[in-house]
Amino acid sequence: MKEVEMLCKEVRELSLGKSGRVERLESPPTPLHFLREFVSPNKPCLISNATLHWLALSSWSDDDYLARALSNDVVSLHLTPNGRADALIPAPPASSSSLCFASPYVRHLLFPEALRLILSCGDVDENSSSRTVAYAQQQNDCFRSEYSALAADCDSHIPWASEALGCLPEAVNLWIGNHLSETSFHKDHYENLYAVVWGEKHFLLLPPTDLHRMYIRQYPAAHYTFSQDTGELKLELDNPARYVPWCSVDPYPSPDTKDAETSQFPLYFNGPKPFECTVKAGEILYLGQVCGFIMLDRLQIAVDAPLR
Repeated sequence: MKEVEMLCKEVRELSLGKSGRVERLESPPTPLHFLREFVSPNKPCLISNATLHWLALSSWSDDDYLARALSNDVVSLHLTPNGRADALIPAPPASSSSLCFASPYVRHLLFPEALRLILSCGDVDENSSSRTVAYAQQQNDCFRSEYSALAADCDSHIPWASEALGCLPEAVNLWIGNHLSETSFHKDHYENLYAVVWGEKHFLLLPPTDLHRMYIRQYPAAHYTFSQDTGELKLELDNPARYVPWCSVDPYPSPDTKDAETSQFPLYFNGPKPFECTVKAGEILYLGQVCGFIMLDRLQIAVDAPLR
């Protein structure tokens, strides 16, 4: 075990450095520098002043601009009671497991209404005791399909990254969330460029050799359904049953569960701390193949491009 820990330590220092911080570049790198210093060693970096020429940076903070540009476009909106879409939550009573992997309820509606629901997230409906959190997180190249009316506001790709990697983005996704939206710890199999257009997004990062510290286990799949009668979301197990491999660790346990979580997942909580990084408007985070937990701290709009 000591040998494994030493290997992980050496890989961590090689790919992420010893500072505990993600390296910041004050301007976009040349393709050669990006390939040699970051892509080849699988090292994340944060690039400032990378998208200042995008029209999106000055226009997308205006709700009216977005509503006009997408006034007739139907988009996918993901709904949960707590903002934790595609995450582990307590399972329904019918499950033999205490936790399940819950997928959100997806509504298809005109963008102005979707934006209104995102902005009002956290409000409790006066006719219901429940809260619904809305998050636009469709993926599947949604920016070039559902949000294509906004395509001219951003570059179609990041030239220095495309040249370094020898390919164009396989997909371009748009994320619109608020302070309640959250993406759980997971292993991403793509190299990503994540550009924040408005607001900010916070990341926790682990190198690939720390995958064992995430305690990947099989969890029963579940999904939310919506009741027209009560206006509430209900969690149901998938039928037929299926299982999803997912990270068991919650990096931010509550004070009441912290001791139990630390005892159950000692490799994570007693090991090296993850690297933290906050991406703000106008910045791009390059994510190599790392394990990352993503938490949205403030209302944010971001464009994500999986590259390969």
